[in-house]
Amino acid sequence: MLKELILENIGPAPAMELPFGKRINLLTGDNGLGKTFLLDIAWWALTQSWPAEVNRKLSSGMMAKPDDNSDARSGIKFSLSGKDELVEWDYYFDRKNQKWTGRYRLVEKDQQWSEGHLAPYPGLVIYAQADGGLAIWDSQRNLPDWRDLFFGNNNPHNRPPAFVFSPDEIWNGLQDSTGKRLCNGLIADWAGWQKEQGVTIRALENILTTLSPSQDELLRLGQLTRISLSDVRDIPTLRMPYGQEVPVLHASSGIRRILSLCYLLVWAWQEHSLACKLLGTPKATQLVFLIDEIEAHLHPKWQRSILRSLLEMAKLIGTWLPDAQVQFIIATHSPLILASMEPFFDSTMDKWFDIDLLSFHDSPPRVQLTEQVFLRRGDASNWLTSNAFDLKSGGLSLEAEQALEEASALLNGGQVDIAQVREVEQKLFSVLSDTDPFWIRWRYLLEKKGLQP
Repeated sequence: MLKELILENIGPAPAMELPFGKRINLLTGDNGLGKTFLLDIAWWALTQSWPAEVNRKLSSGMMAKPDDNSDARSGIKFSLSGKDELVEWDYYFDRKNQKWTGRYRLVEKDQQWSEGHLAPYPGLVIYAQADGGLAIWDSQRNLPDWRDLFFGNNNPHNRPPAFVFSPDEIWNGLQDSTGKRLCNGLIADWAGWQKEQGVTIRALENILTTLSPSQDELLRLGQLTRISLSDVRDIPTLRMPYGQEVPVLHASSGIRRILSLCYLLVWAWQEHSLACKLLGTPKATQLVFLIDEIEAHLHPKWQRSILRSLLEMAKLIGTWLPDAQVQFIIATHSPLILASMEPFFDSTMDKWFDIDLLSFHDSPPRVQLTEQVFLRRGDASNWLTSNAFDLKSGGLSLEAEQALEEASALLNGGQVDIAQVREVEQKLFSVLSDTDPFWIRWRYLLEKKGLQP
């Protein structure tokens, strides 16, 4: 598991420190304040690779670098708990060689710091990016780039540093730089698994059911089909709640994202199991999910259930990888996601981190990351006025919020004439419903002031 991440002079803030929970970690904050940046660094800490450097087709996930105009030392510190030990890393950015260089130590053995590298996270890592791309690290099948130093230019197993998929490659297959096929893709693998009717297709069915939005809208497998005379592929279909079987290529953006995650999770488990059998090594006991904008493309009804589904998925993974621990690090902009976490949040296992842009009268604005106390608010609209989103009012349009502020200022001020009242009330009529609670206060104070609208 990723235990802690500490950044110094790298990213939007002078310093960031995240002591992660062992189960669910939520990241909130406005656009551009560093949530995706933190997920990229978390991926690098676990895998020693940057997604966009493994796959040049990606437009995000490039190597993190400090500000070119800063002379301060830039560092990334992190600690990982493997199967039997806790390891700490301390990296600094080597400007001359444009790379991260560091040292490590085994904490529980009280080992002194050692320069260089150590094998990274001994498990599985899945990174679902906001643009639909997905990256997978498997400690049995992947090697970081620096391992080539030990094998020369002839890596005996020819293991890639990670499996990094663009959205198109998830569906149609992944190749390395030499043209060697690394993954057949969702369409070909799903069709093949369905024809075999073995344990893999049953695993896919189970995970699709687990991540479905509700019992009334289960994601069920349909029959294989052809979508055109010129396309000879057998295309998987989903049996929709309204009875039709829809080819997965015609599915909505939200369903396609869930299908991608389900497929690659099953693919990663299957390939990891085969690799362990070939190598004679035990299966992984830890799996880390990094998910950016978990609510992307999902209907509010699905947003309310997705975290619960992920917790159920973690239990299902335990049947595939016995005794596996599953950790989630999730970035979100959705109040429904936070509200849906209320029944499950456990402060002994879960954390919430919020990133804010703080403004000061005598200094420039600065970015600050804070671990927040997770308080139950009972309603998604109440989360809008929490530290997660910092809105003045929950659920109102910007125009309604401004009209209410103007009306409150008018009522709480000094002399008011009827013309001002009519002007403000006209604005209120255009933005508030007839049953809005503010009307009671408005009428009461007008009567108290002796004014008739």
